Amino acid sequence: MDTVHKITETVAYIKNASKIKPKIGIILGSGLGHFVQHMNIESSFPFHNLPNFIPPTVEGHSGNLILGDLDGVPLVVLQGRLHYYEGHDMNTVVFPTRVMAALGIETLVVTNSAGGYGDGMNAGDFMIIEDHINMMGTNPLMGPNVKALGPRFPDMTQAYDKELIDCAEKIFRAQKVFFHKGIYIGVTGPTYETPAEIRMFKALGGKAVGMSTVPEVIAANHMGLRVSAISCITNLAAGITANKLTHDEVTETAKRVEKSFCNFLKEFLTKI
Repeated sequence: MDTVHKITETVAYIKNASKIKPKIGIILGSGLGHFVQHMNIESSFPFHNLPNFIPPTVEGHSGNLILGDLDGVPLVVLQGRLHYYEGHDMNTVVFPTRVMAALGIETLVVTNSAGGYGDGMNAGDFMIIEDHINMMGTNPLMGPNVKALGPRFPDMTQAYDKELIDCAEKIFRAQKVFFHKGIYIGVTGPTYETPAEIRMFKALGGKAVGMSTVPEVIAANHMGLRVSAISCITNLAAGITANKLTHDEVTETAKRVEKSFCNFLKEFLTKI
């Protein structure tokens, strides 16, 4: 079955079970899945129950597609995501993003946990992503273009919507939450980066690095969505401190800033 037929089958399954017509889609990264507790949830679908979906294998990624609303704003939320390093091909990684687009969303909000190496960064800070550098060595649009989804050569000049960046900045300032703006570098993982790689990424102009987000943002732009992305800096990258990096640190930091993250996201979603 080709990609379009798979998307159509999955969307039909969801629409048969839900009356929600979402306007905004959200991808919740490592340790950030508790945001859904602030929603009025109408339907929740474990990934393993959805046609053509594959459940995630990483701790901190529950693997649910949730439909509901927040203060009257209809939402579809991915509580967890798939990663390239899990052994999936890129079509599989971005399939949930494409399903959300086919459900009718106009805007995609992507969140992630990232390693920070920008000047003045600390674990627990937030970063509004202004642009990205794809260091994954591949692209979800490789192969024959699916014209039903988008053009062969999609423009990425404003992969991250400028108006949404400005809105996020105003909310962080109003809530008195310390934040950064910068370039996110996407890598395959699953190893954390070496200190030499971090020095290279910093020389390239990056401020944070992670193992997700770039594929979904490319797929979303291909399908004509407005995109916003926020990183939770859950650890300082290799070589910035003497500490060894662990996934436990990622999930612990995400939990520590959960309240600030949810307060930001609630206001952001109702203003965009």
